[in-house]
Amino acid sequence: MSLAVVILAAGKSTRFKSATPKVLHTFGERPMIVHTLELAQRLSDLPPVLVVGEETLDAMQALAGDRATLVLQRERLGTGHAVLQARPVLEGKADRVLVLYGDMPLLQQQTLQHLLDLHERSGAAMAMLTIVRDESQGFGRVLRDAQGNVLRVVEEPEATPEQLRIRELNAGIYVYNADFLWSALPEIKPSPVKREIYLTDMVEAATRRQQKVVALILEDPTEAMGINTRVDFAAALRVLQRRINTRWMLEGVTLIDPETVYIGPDVVIGPDTTILPNTHLRGRTVIGTQCEIGPNTLIENSVLGDHCRVIVSVVQESEVEHGHVVGPFAHLQSGIHKDTGAHSGISTQTGD
Repeated sequence: MSLAVVILAAGKSTRFKSATPKVLHTFGERPMIVHTLELAQRLSDLPPVLVVGEETLDAMQALAGDRATLVLQRERLGTGHAVLQARPVLEGKADRVLVLYGDMPLLQQQTLQHLLDLHERSGAAMAMLTIVRDESQGFGRVLRDAQGNVLRVVEEPEATPEQLRIRELNAGIYVYNADFLWSALPEIKPSPVKREIYLTDMVEAATRRQQKVVALILEDPTEAMGINTRVDFAAALRVLQRRINTRWMLEGVTLIDPETVYIGPDVVIGPDTTILPNTHLRGRTVIGTQCEIGPNTLIENSVLGDHCRVIVSVVQESEVEHGHVVGPFAHLQSGIHKDTGAHSGISTQTGD
């Protein structure tokens, strides 16, 4: 079944308190929105449709280029209204439509593939991601019947005290049969409280039509972290860094104190290398095997051969050949440092 992806990125980011749109802030060494764009490109052969606001149109166009089709949401009338802006571009182009958000950069391809597989296997009109946790972060509550069937979603501002106690939350990620989406969404009425058209109401629309809705509960709720404030931003970055560090440790790299080590998403590290505390590896850095890096070291866009050692130093835009020792207190820039066993920086010698 063919798939189209809609990415909602027209929010005004008022709680982020920045002159720069939230989704353009650097997250894991690339703009936040790029994480979702790349995810969409891996899932579908069609260019994703990016729904943006007027104030971010030029910046988004410059960033996305030909990787996405941009559509403008002039009035901010809710998530359902945002998806409707994509209808003229997508209707008749795909069998299914997946809706993602520009400020949820922790979602993983495997999770969305599971959601797509569930949707296809079940024959449901729509499938949705849900999470179970105590902290709601403003997400709507998922209402089920006695048999466990999803009936509807109640947004937090409109939930009763009893509904607010429900721990299954709507993550806001949906995949729809395209025919169902484009026929039912225009019939959704604005919320009586905020006068917005909610995508969450599509669950109840399916129920009214006696069509099935299925839900996939996320095993890792952090994937559904939405970023609204700088506090959320920092928490999400910690999750991303933990994932990256864990991956490298499983690949045979020793991190003495993983909580104090930053490794960029494009860094490559050879096995049996040891990374000491307070070390930052950034950009397109490549570290060889059996190296020792740190402590208190920054390496950026550089290549280190095998058996190198870098101590309390900065290495930028450089190539350090096999067996070289750098530091302490060295700063290498834009060069090739040769000779096995050579030493760059301050060296000390001990004796009797």
